[in-house]
Amino acid sequence: MPTFTALTTVTGQKNAEAMGEALERLVPEPTGVGVFEVEDGSGLWEVGAYFVEAPDEAGLALFAAMFTAKPFVVSELPETDWVAHVKRELAPVQAGRFFVYGAHDADQVPEGAIALLIEAAMAFGTGHHGTTLGCLKALDQLASGGFVGKNVVDIGCGTAVLAMAAARIWDGPVLASDIDMQAVDVARANVTCNDLVDRVICVEAAGFDAPELQAAAPFDLVFANILKGPLIGLAPDMADSVAPGGYAILSGILNEQADEVIEVYARNGFNTVHRGEIVEWTTLMVQKDLA
Repeated sequence: MPTFTALTTVTGQKNAEAMGEALERLVPEPTGVGVFEVEDGSGLWEVGAYFVEAPDEAGLALFAAMFTAKPFVVSELPETDWVAHVKRELAPVQAGRFFVYGAHDADQVPEGAIALLIEAAMAFGTGHHGTTLGCLKALDQLASGGFVGKNVVDIGCGTAVLAMAAARIWDGPVLASDIDMQAVDVARANVTCNDLVDRVICVEAAGFDAPELQAAAPFDLVFANILKGPLIGLAPDMADSVAPGGYAILSGILNEQADEVIEVYARNGFNTVHRGEIVEWTTLMVQKDLA
């Protein structure tokens, strides 16, 4: 059975979300609708819909005009076993001592590596993206320098790969939070697959705004692999939530955005101790002032 996609871009989160909700009422109905921020600092959002029959292009054009969006691009996709495709395309990733893999590559785990299993159907945050890979490398560097995390949280955890990595090398528990409940469910599934149920606690939260996180603060290490805007908005709460001398590993930052993030965190009492780039993405390790 063919699959059709209809994609457009529109300015502003509220406008994009309203458009996504409206698309769900289109006839024929889409089988799924997605709304995603374009990660280039442009303020654009991508709105997409999937159909099992050809969509009403006149209706799509009307929606585009109503929400001041670009015209929809409609495509017919060939039949694809997407999980099988992911298994073929996502090779295992090594980041220092950490080895991130799918179940189909269990026989490739190197001896002595710290293995982290992420199922192919839950591929966001596997370590292939420069942001996740950069965070894993920063964690490996921090641990190699003798740091031991005793109170760790992963903000915007996605698959929880960073929280699980910390739990593998240090005595937990480690907290993992995400604003999206679906991501929290994925994180919990991955935690179960890695036998870390008692070591990684996953909760739904916006930033540090959850009773579990507030009760556990201050933290000696915080991961925040999100985006520049949320990272900057989170800086004051980060300052309140990180213990003096504690660290934050920040990513989701385009290379050209890094100086701005560094400046904001410096104003909030953090010194940059490491800056790494992988392709177009920067990962920062910052340390809170002792005073």
